[in-house]
Parts: sequence; C-alpha cells; structure tokens
Amino acid sequence: MTTDVSTDPLTAPAEQTAPWWRGAVIYQIYPRSFADGNGDGTGDLAGVRARLPYLKSLGVDALWFTPWYSSPLADGGYDVADYRAIDPAFGALAEAERLIAEASALGIRTIVDIVPNHVSDRHEWFRAALAAGPGSPERQRFWFREGRGEHGELPPTDWESSFSGGTWTRVTEPGGAPGEWYLHLFAPEQPDLNWNHPDVRHEHEQVLRFWFDRGVAGIRIDSATMPVKDPALPNEVTPDAHPFVDRDEIHDIYRSWRAVADSYAEPRVLVGEVWLADPHRFARYLRTDEMHTAFNFDFMMRPWDAAELRTAIVSTLDAHGPVGAPPTWVLSNHDVTRAATRYGREDSSFGFVARAFGIRTDLAKAQRRARAAALLSAALPGSLYIYQGDELGLPEVEDLPLEVLQDPMHFRSGGTDPGRDGCRVPLPWTSDAGSAYGFGAGAPWLPQPANWGDYSVERQDGDPRSMLTLYRTMLALRRSEPALRGEEFAWAANDTAAILAFRRGDDLLCLVNFGDTPIDLPAHLEILLASGEPADSQLPTDTAVWLRV
Repeated sequence: MTTDVSTDPLTAPAEQTAPWWRGAVIYQIYPRSFADGNGDGTGDLAGVRARLPYLKSLGVDALWFTPWYSSPLADGGYDVADYRAIDPAFGALAEAERLIAEASALGIRTIVDIVPNHVSDRHEWFRAALAAGPGSPERQRFWFREGRGEHGELPPTDWESSFSGGTWTRVTEPGGAPGEWYLHLFAPEQPDLNWNHPDVRHEHEQVLRFWFDRGVAGIRIDSATMPVKDPALPNEVTPDAHPFVDRDEIHDIYRSWRAVADSYAEPRVLVGEVWLADPHRFARYLRTDEMHTAFNFDFMMRPWDAAELRTAIVSTLDAHGPVGAPPTWVLSNHDVTRAATRYGREDSSFGFVARAFGIRTDLAKAQRRARAAALLSAALPGSLYIYQGDELGLPEVEDLPLEVLQDPMHFRSGGTDPGRDGCRVPLPWTSDAGSAYGFGAGAPWLPQPANWGDYSVERQDGDPRSMLTLYRTMLALRRSEPALRGEEFAWAANDTAAILAFRRGDDLLCLVNFGDTPIDLPAHLEILLASGEPADSQLPTDTAVWLRV
C-alpha cells in the first residue's frame, strides 16, 4: 500500500469499509483568515478554492467551515443573519456551490456550521419581533419577557453570559418606551431562539436540506447543548437542574435532524459541539438516532502531562464504546489558545476563565510538544480535526494591538480577557511581507507578526524537519497503515507514569516521552515516524514515535 496523495482519500484504501467519518481527517477553515482571493484583506471562498491543491496534498478528507453566512460579524460569523446567503465578504452562494463541487472532485467533503441556539439581531425574524411589540406572534420565536422590579428595570434572571456579563437586554418599544427584555446567552447581538416554537424547528430542518441539497456532507452543530430552555426561566442555576444546558428535551431536536440526514442516498453527518463534564450525559448525544460524532474537548483542554492525557483518553474511549461512536481528537480550534503556544506554559491546560494577558511561554518547548501531540492524537482511533495553521506550527499571536481586537469576549470581560483573535490571525503562505505573507494583496483584517514568514508554507515546503512535512507524512501514514485505519486500541506494557504507550493493531506502537530524560526505545522493526530525532536508540523528552514492532 502506497501513500500516494493522488489517491481518493474517501475511498482508499479499497479494504476500508467503515463509513468515511469514523476515521476521517477533518481540516477546520476559519474563512476570514485562510486565504484572500480578491485582495480586500479578508479571507474568502475564492482564496479557499485557490488553495484546494494544498489541502489535497496535506491529505485531509473533509473541510469544516466556520460560518460563512451573511453576518454583521459581531461574533466572528456566529451571529447569522441569513443561512441561505454567503456573506458578501466571502463571496456568493454560487461560489460556495463551486467550492463544494471542486473539493468533492478532489475527494474532499465539506462540513458547514449550524448555530441553533441563536441568530443575529439583524435576522429578519428578530427585526420583525422588535417592530411587532409585546405579545406578538413574532416575539414568540425568541425569549422576550417583562423585567423584574417595580418598573421592569431588572432583567428577568441573573444568568451569566458565556461571554461574561448578563444575558438579557432591554428593548425600546416601537412607541419609544422602555419595554421587554430578550435573552442572549452570548452577546446582545445574538438573541436566543425559542425551540418550543414550531417555526424554529421547521426552519432549521429546511436549512439543513438547503445545504445538504448543495452537496454538503455534514454539519457541525454549535453550542449543541444549549438551545432548549426551561420555559419557567428559573433564576437559580444548578448542575442537576440547569435551565439552559443539556436539558433532556434537546435530544428530540437531534433525532429529527438525524432523520433529515439519513434521508439522503449518502447519509449526511452530524457533529456536535458538546461541552459536558459528565461522560455519560455526553454519550447520550451519540446514540444511534442522534449525532454521529461530537468534539472531544476534554483531551484538548488537558495539560501536557502523561497522567492527565491518559485519563482523557480512557474516559473518552469509555464514553464512546457503549454507543459505538468514534471518538474525535483535536489540539486547537478557533476559540482556544494554539497548542504551539499553550504547551510551553507552566500551566499548559486550557480554560476560558484562566485566559489573561502576559502569560509567559517557552515557544521552543511548545513547538516540541506540539509536534509530539500531533503524533499522539493522530495515532488514536477515531477522527482527527486539524485547525488551520496547526500544521504550520503557528503560535498564538499575543501582542496584537488593543485597537485591532474584535472578539466580544475581550470587550465583555472589561478588557481582562485577551479574547480569541490571537488564534485567528491570517495564515502565512509565503515569506513575502509585502503580500501579507501570501495571504492576499491588501492589508489583512488582523495584523500578522514580523516573523510570520518563518512559519509560511513556502518556507516549510520540502524541509524534512518542518512541521508541515511532519503533518504530511503523518497523515499519509495514517491512511496507508492498516493498524491506524482500524479501531483497535490497547495500552502497551511500556506505559508508565512518564510515558504514554499504546498499540494499534498487531504491529504499531506509539510512544510519547513526557519525562525529563530520554528513554530507551523498545525492540522494533522500524521507526515509521518520530516528532523529533531519536538519538542512539533513545527517545528524547517531549517526543513521540510510531514504531513497527
């Protein structure tokens, strides 16, 4: 079996009979920052189309696009104004259709984001609700309520927003008087939908069909645990009776979506963003009539520590086993500090509440660990997600001028949270600073660091020691090695407090050295791939290796 990247990754190798999504490599594209095709400083679909050969050569099976819909961009596109229109900054619907078709011709499927919890305050439904006034049918699609206090001056509840601050905003009624409050679990520009309303359910099913009919292979469901609310809107928030997270009624929604997905000749795939600490509650979303897969945030948020990551792997496999769903593995995304920075910190875990300015990072250590983490995650059974730029080893950009920051998490924190812009800086394709490092002809929407060319595709292409070469080789082996295409997994005898060691199939051993000193390699037939150079049959610290044994 060869690793020729010209082979269709969705059908090769011939003996692969499991559904494509069970072991897929899925590349996350944040369109605004991937590639700029028209030179206006904003990434767009023309830029993605031009870079499809790069994605093919990387060896990915599918592309996941964060929202590309019409949006005021109050929250990076997760405030959707029209699900059936592409935002003009990115192109037009016809170009999205061409992109889906061109990617498919290269053997690359497309996944798009759906945001069921809320829409933009510019959405036609919300504008109609504001105009119609209290008690109107238009307001029933959202959560409008009278305020507390003698004059309704207090919000209906004291719930806290995921973006800090409150979750209610008071409107001015058509006559000019202070009026009702509306619920927004995120920013005020993102009013929450009322999923008890039949219009909301019907509209989302129609949106699914709209994109599935255009060749989209699946959807990623944003904030998947949050759309259903307790209609009593209790003020108290407790884990055992949470008013808006993981309510039992949510599963009826995803059963109906699964029926839509299964109605196609090639069933479409549902991928959930499910942030839950309880693995048993998490697994409920993966029952055979609901979602196919869900993001594994536990693994991504753990520190660089053998015991911590072992615990995450065990709990993940244990949660997925009973429902027969494949796990997912990811190191970074558009919301999280990049691994090539995070892993060089004294506390290398990730948590939103701990994010702050001025955290010291050892970038050399972070790069070594990010390389090892790539091999670790790619060797685990299930599907692998890669956030754009991780294959280049991009660090978090932590010195963006305050005046260019756009993330609402920064502003709603009172300026204490640096926000998520640092992982969204436009990609470097060349070493030419004059063209925004190949991103496009115009000044990019977020400034790039002066050393961005050192991480560029041009600089890394063909370099046997580069992160890009490591990823390309890793993904080719992941496709060509029978042990890595299967789902067998077993901890190896070499597994210790400072070493993660597991077997895939009969002949592949993955070792990761978390200790302070090199370790001896066990007897083996061949080193398939290492994240760093083994010396004298020893594996250095912060290094991973795949061995044929």
